[in-house]
Amino acid sequence: MTHVTLRSEFETLIDPYAPVAQVGTGFDFTEGPIWHPVDHYLLFSDMPGDVRRRWDARRGVTEVKRPSNKCNGMTYDAELNLIVCEHATSSLIRERPDGRREVLASHFGGQELNSPNDVCVHSSGAIYFSDPWYGRMPVYGVERPRQLGFQGVYRVMPGGEPKLVVERNLFDQPNGLCFSPDERLLYVNDTVQALIRVFDVNADGTLSNARVFASGIKSELEPGLPDGMKCDQHGNIWVTAPGGVWVYTPRGELLGKVRVPELVANLAWGGPDFRTLYLTSTHSVYAIPTKVGPRHEPYMSGKRGGGASAGPAAAAPILTDGEMQLDPQRCAMIIQDLQNDVIMDGGAFDGSGAPAHAKQQHVVENVRRLAEAARARGVAIIHVWFVVEPGAPGVTLNAPLFEGLVDSKAMVRGSWGAAPVSGLEPRPGDFVVEKMRMSAWEGTRLETILKATGRDMIINTGAWTNMSVEHTARTGADKGYFMIVPEDCCSTMNADWHSASINFAMQNVAIVTRADAVIRALG
Repeated sequence: MTHVTLRSEFETLIDPYAPVAQVGTGFDFTEGPIWHPVDHYLLFSDMPGDVRRRWDARRGVTEVKRPSNKCNGMTYDAELNLIVCEHATSSLIRERPDGRREVLASHFGGQELNSPNDVCVHSSGAIYFSDPWYGRMPVYGVERPRQLGFQGVYRVMPGGEPKLVVERNLFDQPNGLCFSPDERLLYVNDTVQALIRVFDVNADGTLSNARVFASGIKSELEPGLPDGMKCDQHGNIWVTAPGGVWVYTPRGELLGKVRVPELVANLAWGGPDFRTLYLTSTHSVYAIPTKVGPRHEPYMSGKRGGGASAGPAAAAPILTDGEMQLDPQRCAMIIQDLQNDVIMDGGAFDGSGAPAHAKQQHVVENVRRLAEAARARGVAIIHVWFVVEPGAPGVTLNAPLFEGLVDSKAMVRGSWGAAPVSGLEPRPGDFVVEKMRMSAWEGTRLETILKATGRDMIINTGAWTNMSVEHTARTGADKGYFMIVPEDCCSTMNADWHSASINFAMQNVAIVTRADAVIRALG
């Protein structure tokens, strides 16, 4: 079967002739696929059959739970507890590995939910789920009257009650939902309206600025509508649709279509490297190799009993014959303070010598080149920016650096000076962290991102070498992270200061290397 390329970028995500392998068949209607990152098996639902099954390469398909309360969408939380949408009970529940069952949500405003359908977990621990009324229909649930007069999308915090996060009448049947890689956006599709909406995710977890991301996801020639949906590591959206799965760019452009022999209800990446796309497709489950992986979900760190840890038990970067070997799935690349005011002619610190040294180091080109290679291998990219509000409220004048920043009116939010230099703008899937100190750790969400994504090796780049880069390396080492500093991806005010930091101070807290060595080490 040949997949459909509409834009050339599609073929960077999947081979147009990628085989569609059937890993199991003979089911009633499959849904809810989720891959266990430690034990390497796929769970999936069969709603009409009221059964949950698993598949692995050694044993094939086995039954694990009957009855299953006609479960639908499933995922894991960061501790690898199973989160399940149950149609028959109108509940969202948590199943712990020892079998304990906890109801997370069952009512809103004193009335039963319709039937939780699909679910995703935010790195904060908040759980978002859709609530159409398919589970109150025959076959796919238990036929019974509805108590709520609308179909919504909810957020539930640990120990809290579900909060409605969309307008009551915005959706006919909200279904699949997923976060963008940086969790700044939540996508929710509507099966009846045949479209995808996207929302901004606010700092408090609420949603705002609803708009249509893609519409017309239907066909008179082939069956299929928006149902399951996932986001890949680059921010592209993969949604079930006529003929299989349609893939959209973060800008809403249709890239291509993955063709599948049966109507697809849902999808999830799995396999040891998360490069196999599993599709629950009516009576069967299929597997397709892809060139891209998923956005990093909290559960993918694969740590029972908590998030990823970075400490003395972690294995160091492998050194073989003087060459590093790095696991991209354990790496994050920090791009710090490479903003116009810091290193560009005409910036607030133009007179410091920083622009000249940045050019001497070719720092912008080297960082851009390394970031491109790192993204392609699945490394998390984290931009760290020094940003202050007009008037610099909250910036203490306890050091010459901060005094100079305030006197120069530098790094003001929304200004040219605070913007990233040309060529180093964030890409879809990158993270952005803001700070008001030298170290990237101080008062920021950097460590939250690292733990949520399971990264304990940090490729530390940016400006200035002997200030922000060095402070970040020292603190990272103290915290138990492996710090890697490619010296040609850093610059400061002059070569002497750079050399002192690279050749002396950082030798004891980091692996000091160069961009090409890091690229080779990532494979």
